[in-house]
Amino acid sequence: MRVSQSWLAEMLGAGNVPPADDTAEAFVRVGLEIEDIHRAPDLTGPVVVGRVLEFEVLAGLKKPIRWCQVDVGEPEPRGIICGASNFAVGDLVVVALPGTMLPGGFEISARKTYGHISDGMISSARELGIGADHAGILVLPEGTAAPGDDARRLLGLSPDDPDDVIELNITPDRGYCFSVRGLGRELACSLDVGYTDPAARVEVPPAQGEAWPVVLADSACPRFVASRVDGVDPAAAAPWWMQRRLLAAGMRPISLIVDVTNYVMLELGQPLHAYDAARVTGPIVVRRARAGEKLRTLDDVERTLNPDDLLITDDSGPIGLAGVMGGASTEIAGPNENGRIDVLIEAAHFDPAVIARAARRHKLPSEASRRFERVVDPLLPPVAAERAAQLLVEHGGGTIVPGRTDAGAAPRSVPVEMALELPDHVAGIAYPPGATVRRLTQIGCSVELITGDDGRGHVVALPPSWRPDLVQPADLVEEVLRLEGLDVIPSVLPAAPPGRGLTPAQLRRRVVSRALAEDGYVEVLPFPFVDPAVWDAFGLAADDVRRRTVHVLNPLDAERAELAGTLLPGLLDALIRNRSRGAADLALYHIGQVVLPHAKPVPMPDPAVDARPSDAELAQIEAALPAQPVHVGVVLAGDREARGWWGEGRAANWADAVEAGRLVGQAAGVELRVTAASLPPFHPGRCAALRVGDWIVGHAGELHPKVVEALGLPERTCAMELDLDLLPLDDRRPAPQVSPYPPIAVDVALVADASVPAAELADALTDGGGELLEDVRLFDVYTGEQVGAGRRSLAFTLRFRAPDRTLTSEEANAARDSAVAVAAERHMATLR
Repeated sequence: MRVSQSWLAEMLGAGNVPPADDTAEAFVRVGLEIEDIHRAPDLTGPVVVGRVLEFEVLAGLKKPIRWCQVDVGEPEPRGIICGASNFAVGDLVVVALPGTMLPGGFEISARKTYGHISDGMISSARELGIGADHAGILVLPEGTAAPGDDARRLLGLSPDDPDDVIELNITPDRGYCFSVRGLGRELACSLDVGYTDPAARVEVPPAQGEAWPVVLADSACPRFVASRVDGVDPAAAAPWWMQRRLLAAGMRPISLIVDVTNYVMLELGQPLHAYDAARVTGPIVVRRARAGEKLRTLDDVERTLNPDDLLITDDSGPIGLAGVMGGASTEIAGPNENGRIDVLIEAAHFDPAVIARAARRHKLPSEASRRFERVVDPLLPPVAAERAAQLLVEHGGGTIVPGRTDAGAAPRSVPVEMALELPDHVAGIAYPPGATVRRLTQIGCSVELITGDDGRGHVVALPPSWRPDLVQPADLVEEVLRLEGLDVIPSVLPAAPPGRGLTPAQLRRRVVSRALAEDGYVEVLPFPFVDPAVWDAFGLAADDVRRRTVHVLNPLDAERAELAGTLLPGLLDALIRNRSRGAADLALYHIGQVVLPHAKPVPMPDPAVDARPSDAELAQIEAALPAQPVHVGVVLAGDREARGWWGEGRAANWADAVEAGRLVGQAAGVELRVTAASLPPFHPGRCAALRVGDWIVGHAGELHPKVVEALGLPERTCAMELDLDLLPLDDRRPAPQVSPYPPIAVDVALVADASVPAAELADALTDGGGELLEDVRLFDVYTGEQVGAGRRSLAFTLRFRAPDRTLTSEEANAARDSAVAVAAERHMATLR
């Protein structure tokens, strides 16, 4: 929200608004965030108002160039070359004469161009530093000034009276500050000066009948006000003071009707919409969208509506997306047969959540939706509609049609009772007598002092209509404390009780994260929500349990509104994003919670907030919550080992993903077994199950080529994911013992059927090797005529070691034979 110093001074008085730096500091004192201070542009030299007397369009050029004769208040007009075409003969313009220094150090001088001497420059708002519009030059409304007048003072660029602009970041809980009315009140509270409410200056006459029939068919619109102004001059322009304030607020002046609705929205905080009354047919009905309905909005985009969307409709169908954007069918089109325009003004109050969902669903944020989703004063609609109507009459020559439609009603504020000394107790200081009542009155509360049942003084405050957030004593306390100054509250650091350190689960998570990082993986924090379409890309069956997700009612992204039971979609999104930014070799990991909904969900209770939930309610809440175990996942693409002067690199493959799972198990103190598996989205022949005993805790391998193609992933992308919470957690694991005696390594080559997984042979050797077997490692795989068709030779190194003595060759060979015997018994393996 941007507001000029001069606009604030209109509400507080010219002498009560300090310089911009002090104004910004005053806003900060009452809890508002300052984004920037936009200083008045540094403009020096002769900048005057000029009138275009005539112009000639130069022929034979690639773009239209005008040779203009401009009256600048001198005896003779000046000839000026101009490349804009948005002005006509007789228009008032701003002329920078030779010797002017425009913002950015651009000096104006007389120079020859296009065969003429250009004696100055007709300026745009951007060139003058008062706006961003550079499509055409700045045309002043007729009657604003006379040729030759100093334009710097008119534009607020006078060096002795600069009109700086304060830009604030309005947080969601301060919706009333999304207007100059609200900001002026906050500044007056901070500076402790008088304040004039602009809404109180608007006289709203009693309604004499309806301006237009309105039907409220949905509770999401509790109030709808409609006024009508007939005979508005389509050629009338907004007055310069209004255009100047719109430019300062970052808006481009367009036409009188549009400018008036924008100006009233900025001034009071109530969004308005203007319909061409001649194009509205039948009564206005506010209702939800029906399946299959479409609406072409003012940005000329046809939108498919959602049943949750709130619509403004007439007999022709939808004419506006309520609180977000109007429809093209009722846009102000042009003059009627009398050369005038009849305008129907809408000022309504909408449910904030409904408007916020619609704006996000259609990716259509607007100035109106930003205000509605932060809550707008429900008493403003008739005031804002009357204010806009009066401006259209004053500057557009229109006539207010008798009657005003006011359908529905504004919700009533509920009084809040608070002990008079509660702010003092919360802050830990004694405020001056009367401070609580004075501060609550300043923010608009009606305050009454009573004696409570405890015999002490109490305050009963009726919150103003624009403060629906004041619902409990703590809210009133916050207002008193922030207005009295948070800086005067003493800071006392509480004593920190000694803690017991991290839990075993927290320690395990840190150890696993550190192990992956040390192995070359980079931690990422992917977007936690997924698009249900990803399950089709994963190739999951229709009845796959992983398709069961938890839907988010108010998602950040309407297309990604599901909480899933796997980390892979988010990790693969991060992989794609990094690849698009030039990263070729990637090894990413993430440790986070997933959401596993129950097969038979338990309904979530809605306990009251005035007391502690009952034991039965707490038990139902616990039962309704889905399981949220901690998973660890990795994805790999490109080279796992970089190439360089030492030789070629090595591409990541399924074995690296399996090794990542082993690494996680090793860091967690668990020996994982690896067995062959088949599970989408992994390649059926390159997928491994990670087990603790016989219990599967995760999977690893290469993704299926169809999944890679569907998601646009690099070829041979690999992944691993396991449930960290399923790994046994035992703090009593003995520390590893290191034997001081040398090991004996024995190589064995086993010939087995090609379908026997190497991991199962390794398990058999481990089981048969007994206590002396320290490690089994596969180092060679051979297939060929020497071992026979359908068979292969796998060579393992068996390392034997005793903890208390040096092994003899006989002991090592006996242990080797025992290991080979178990492999032969289980898998019909033979020594090669």
